[in-house]
Amino acid sequence: MSRILLVGATGFVGRHVRARAAAAGFDVVAAGRSPGLGGLPLDLTAGPGAVAAAVRRVAPDVVVNCAGVTHGSSTELVRGNVVAVANLLAGVAAAPGPVRLVHLGSAAEYGHVVQGTPVSELAPPRPLGPYGVTKLAGTELVRAAGLDAVVLRVFNPVGPGAPGTTLAGRLAAELRRTAGTGEDVRVGPLDASRDLVDVRDVADAVVAAVRARGGLPAVLNVGSGRATPLRDLATLLLRVTGARSRVLESAAGSDRSAGVAWQRADIRAAGRALGWTPVTDLTTSLRDLWAEHLKERSDAGGVGGRPPTGGREERSDPGGVGGRPPTGSTA
Repeated sequence: MSRILLVGATGFVGRHVRARAAAAGFDVVAAGRSPGLGGLPLDLTAGPGAVAAAVRRVAPDVVVNCAGVTHGSSTELVRGNVVAVANLLAGVAAAPGPVRLVHLGSAAEYGHVVQGTPVSELAPPRPLGPYGVTKLAGTELVRAAGLDAVVLRVFNPVGPGAPGTTLAGRLAAELRRTAGTGEDVRVGPLDASRDLVDVRDVADAVVAAVRARGGLPAVLNVGSGRATPLRDLATLLLRVTGARSRVLESAAGSDRSAGVAWQRADIRAAGRALGWTPVTDLTTSLRDLWAEHLKERSDAGGVGGRPPTGGREERSDPGGVGGRPPTGSTA
């Protein structure tokens, strides 16, 4: 049985990777600043020695990095997306035996792309803000490290557990909060189109990268291969939830979305290298997202239960260019 050291296991993507990898028969050791019961405490920003010690202790065949920072000051973004990756690489390089690294990048690394043309891994990255810049810096560190490593450049993940840093997560939380009140829900502009991929399909891509034999391309896109207008996403979520609220585009937009009107992933390379293809439609993603919100509401004993919050791993949302304004997001 192969062993995976999974960093960021309690985050949105990480918890699905943990579940999918365990179901596939891997021995998964969860690690992170808040690793959960039985997990291994590990702060990637503590230095390469901490990572090296964790790698020696766990003796993994593969390290999967789902941790990262999606918002905050430039200092926080650099620390979480660049310094942490540099420490991770140094720690993995010090392992006594061969270790594969699967690192999650972000579509924000591409920045503006030509509308109507799916963006491939060969497209020159032009990130437009600090988040995309720091994610690209992390990717370049991985590419230059000379390790058995692949960066999965994730687009906009949706599905159960989607946090408020995403449009779907924010809308679901607001619809849950306003249920039965008739209150309008306010978000930022919904003019853009995004590649929305189910988080469980992302987790399956990670498992496929763990399993793959031989060398892998340095970077692989992980998306749905479709561009969905964000107004369509909002309309579909209203339909799934049965909510009667109006969604008003009257809030501030997202800094991370500024200047990016359209994105769609070219996922053919991932299909060739990993034998992977997304299988979950957007309606299912949103229905399962809402079902989880209803369960949280039931567990909280009422309509206005508060969605769970967490540490840095739970803020990790490597996909897409949606930001985290306090009243809405455009991805």
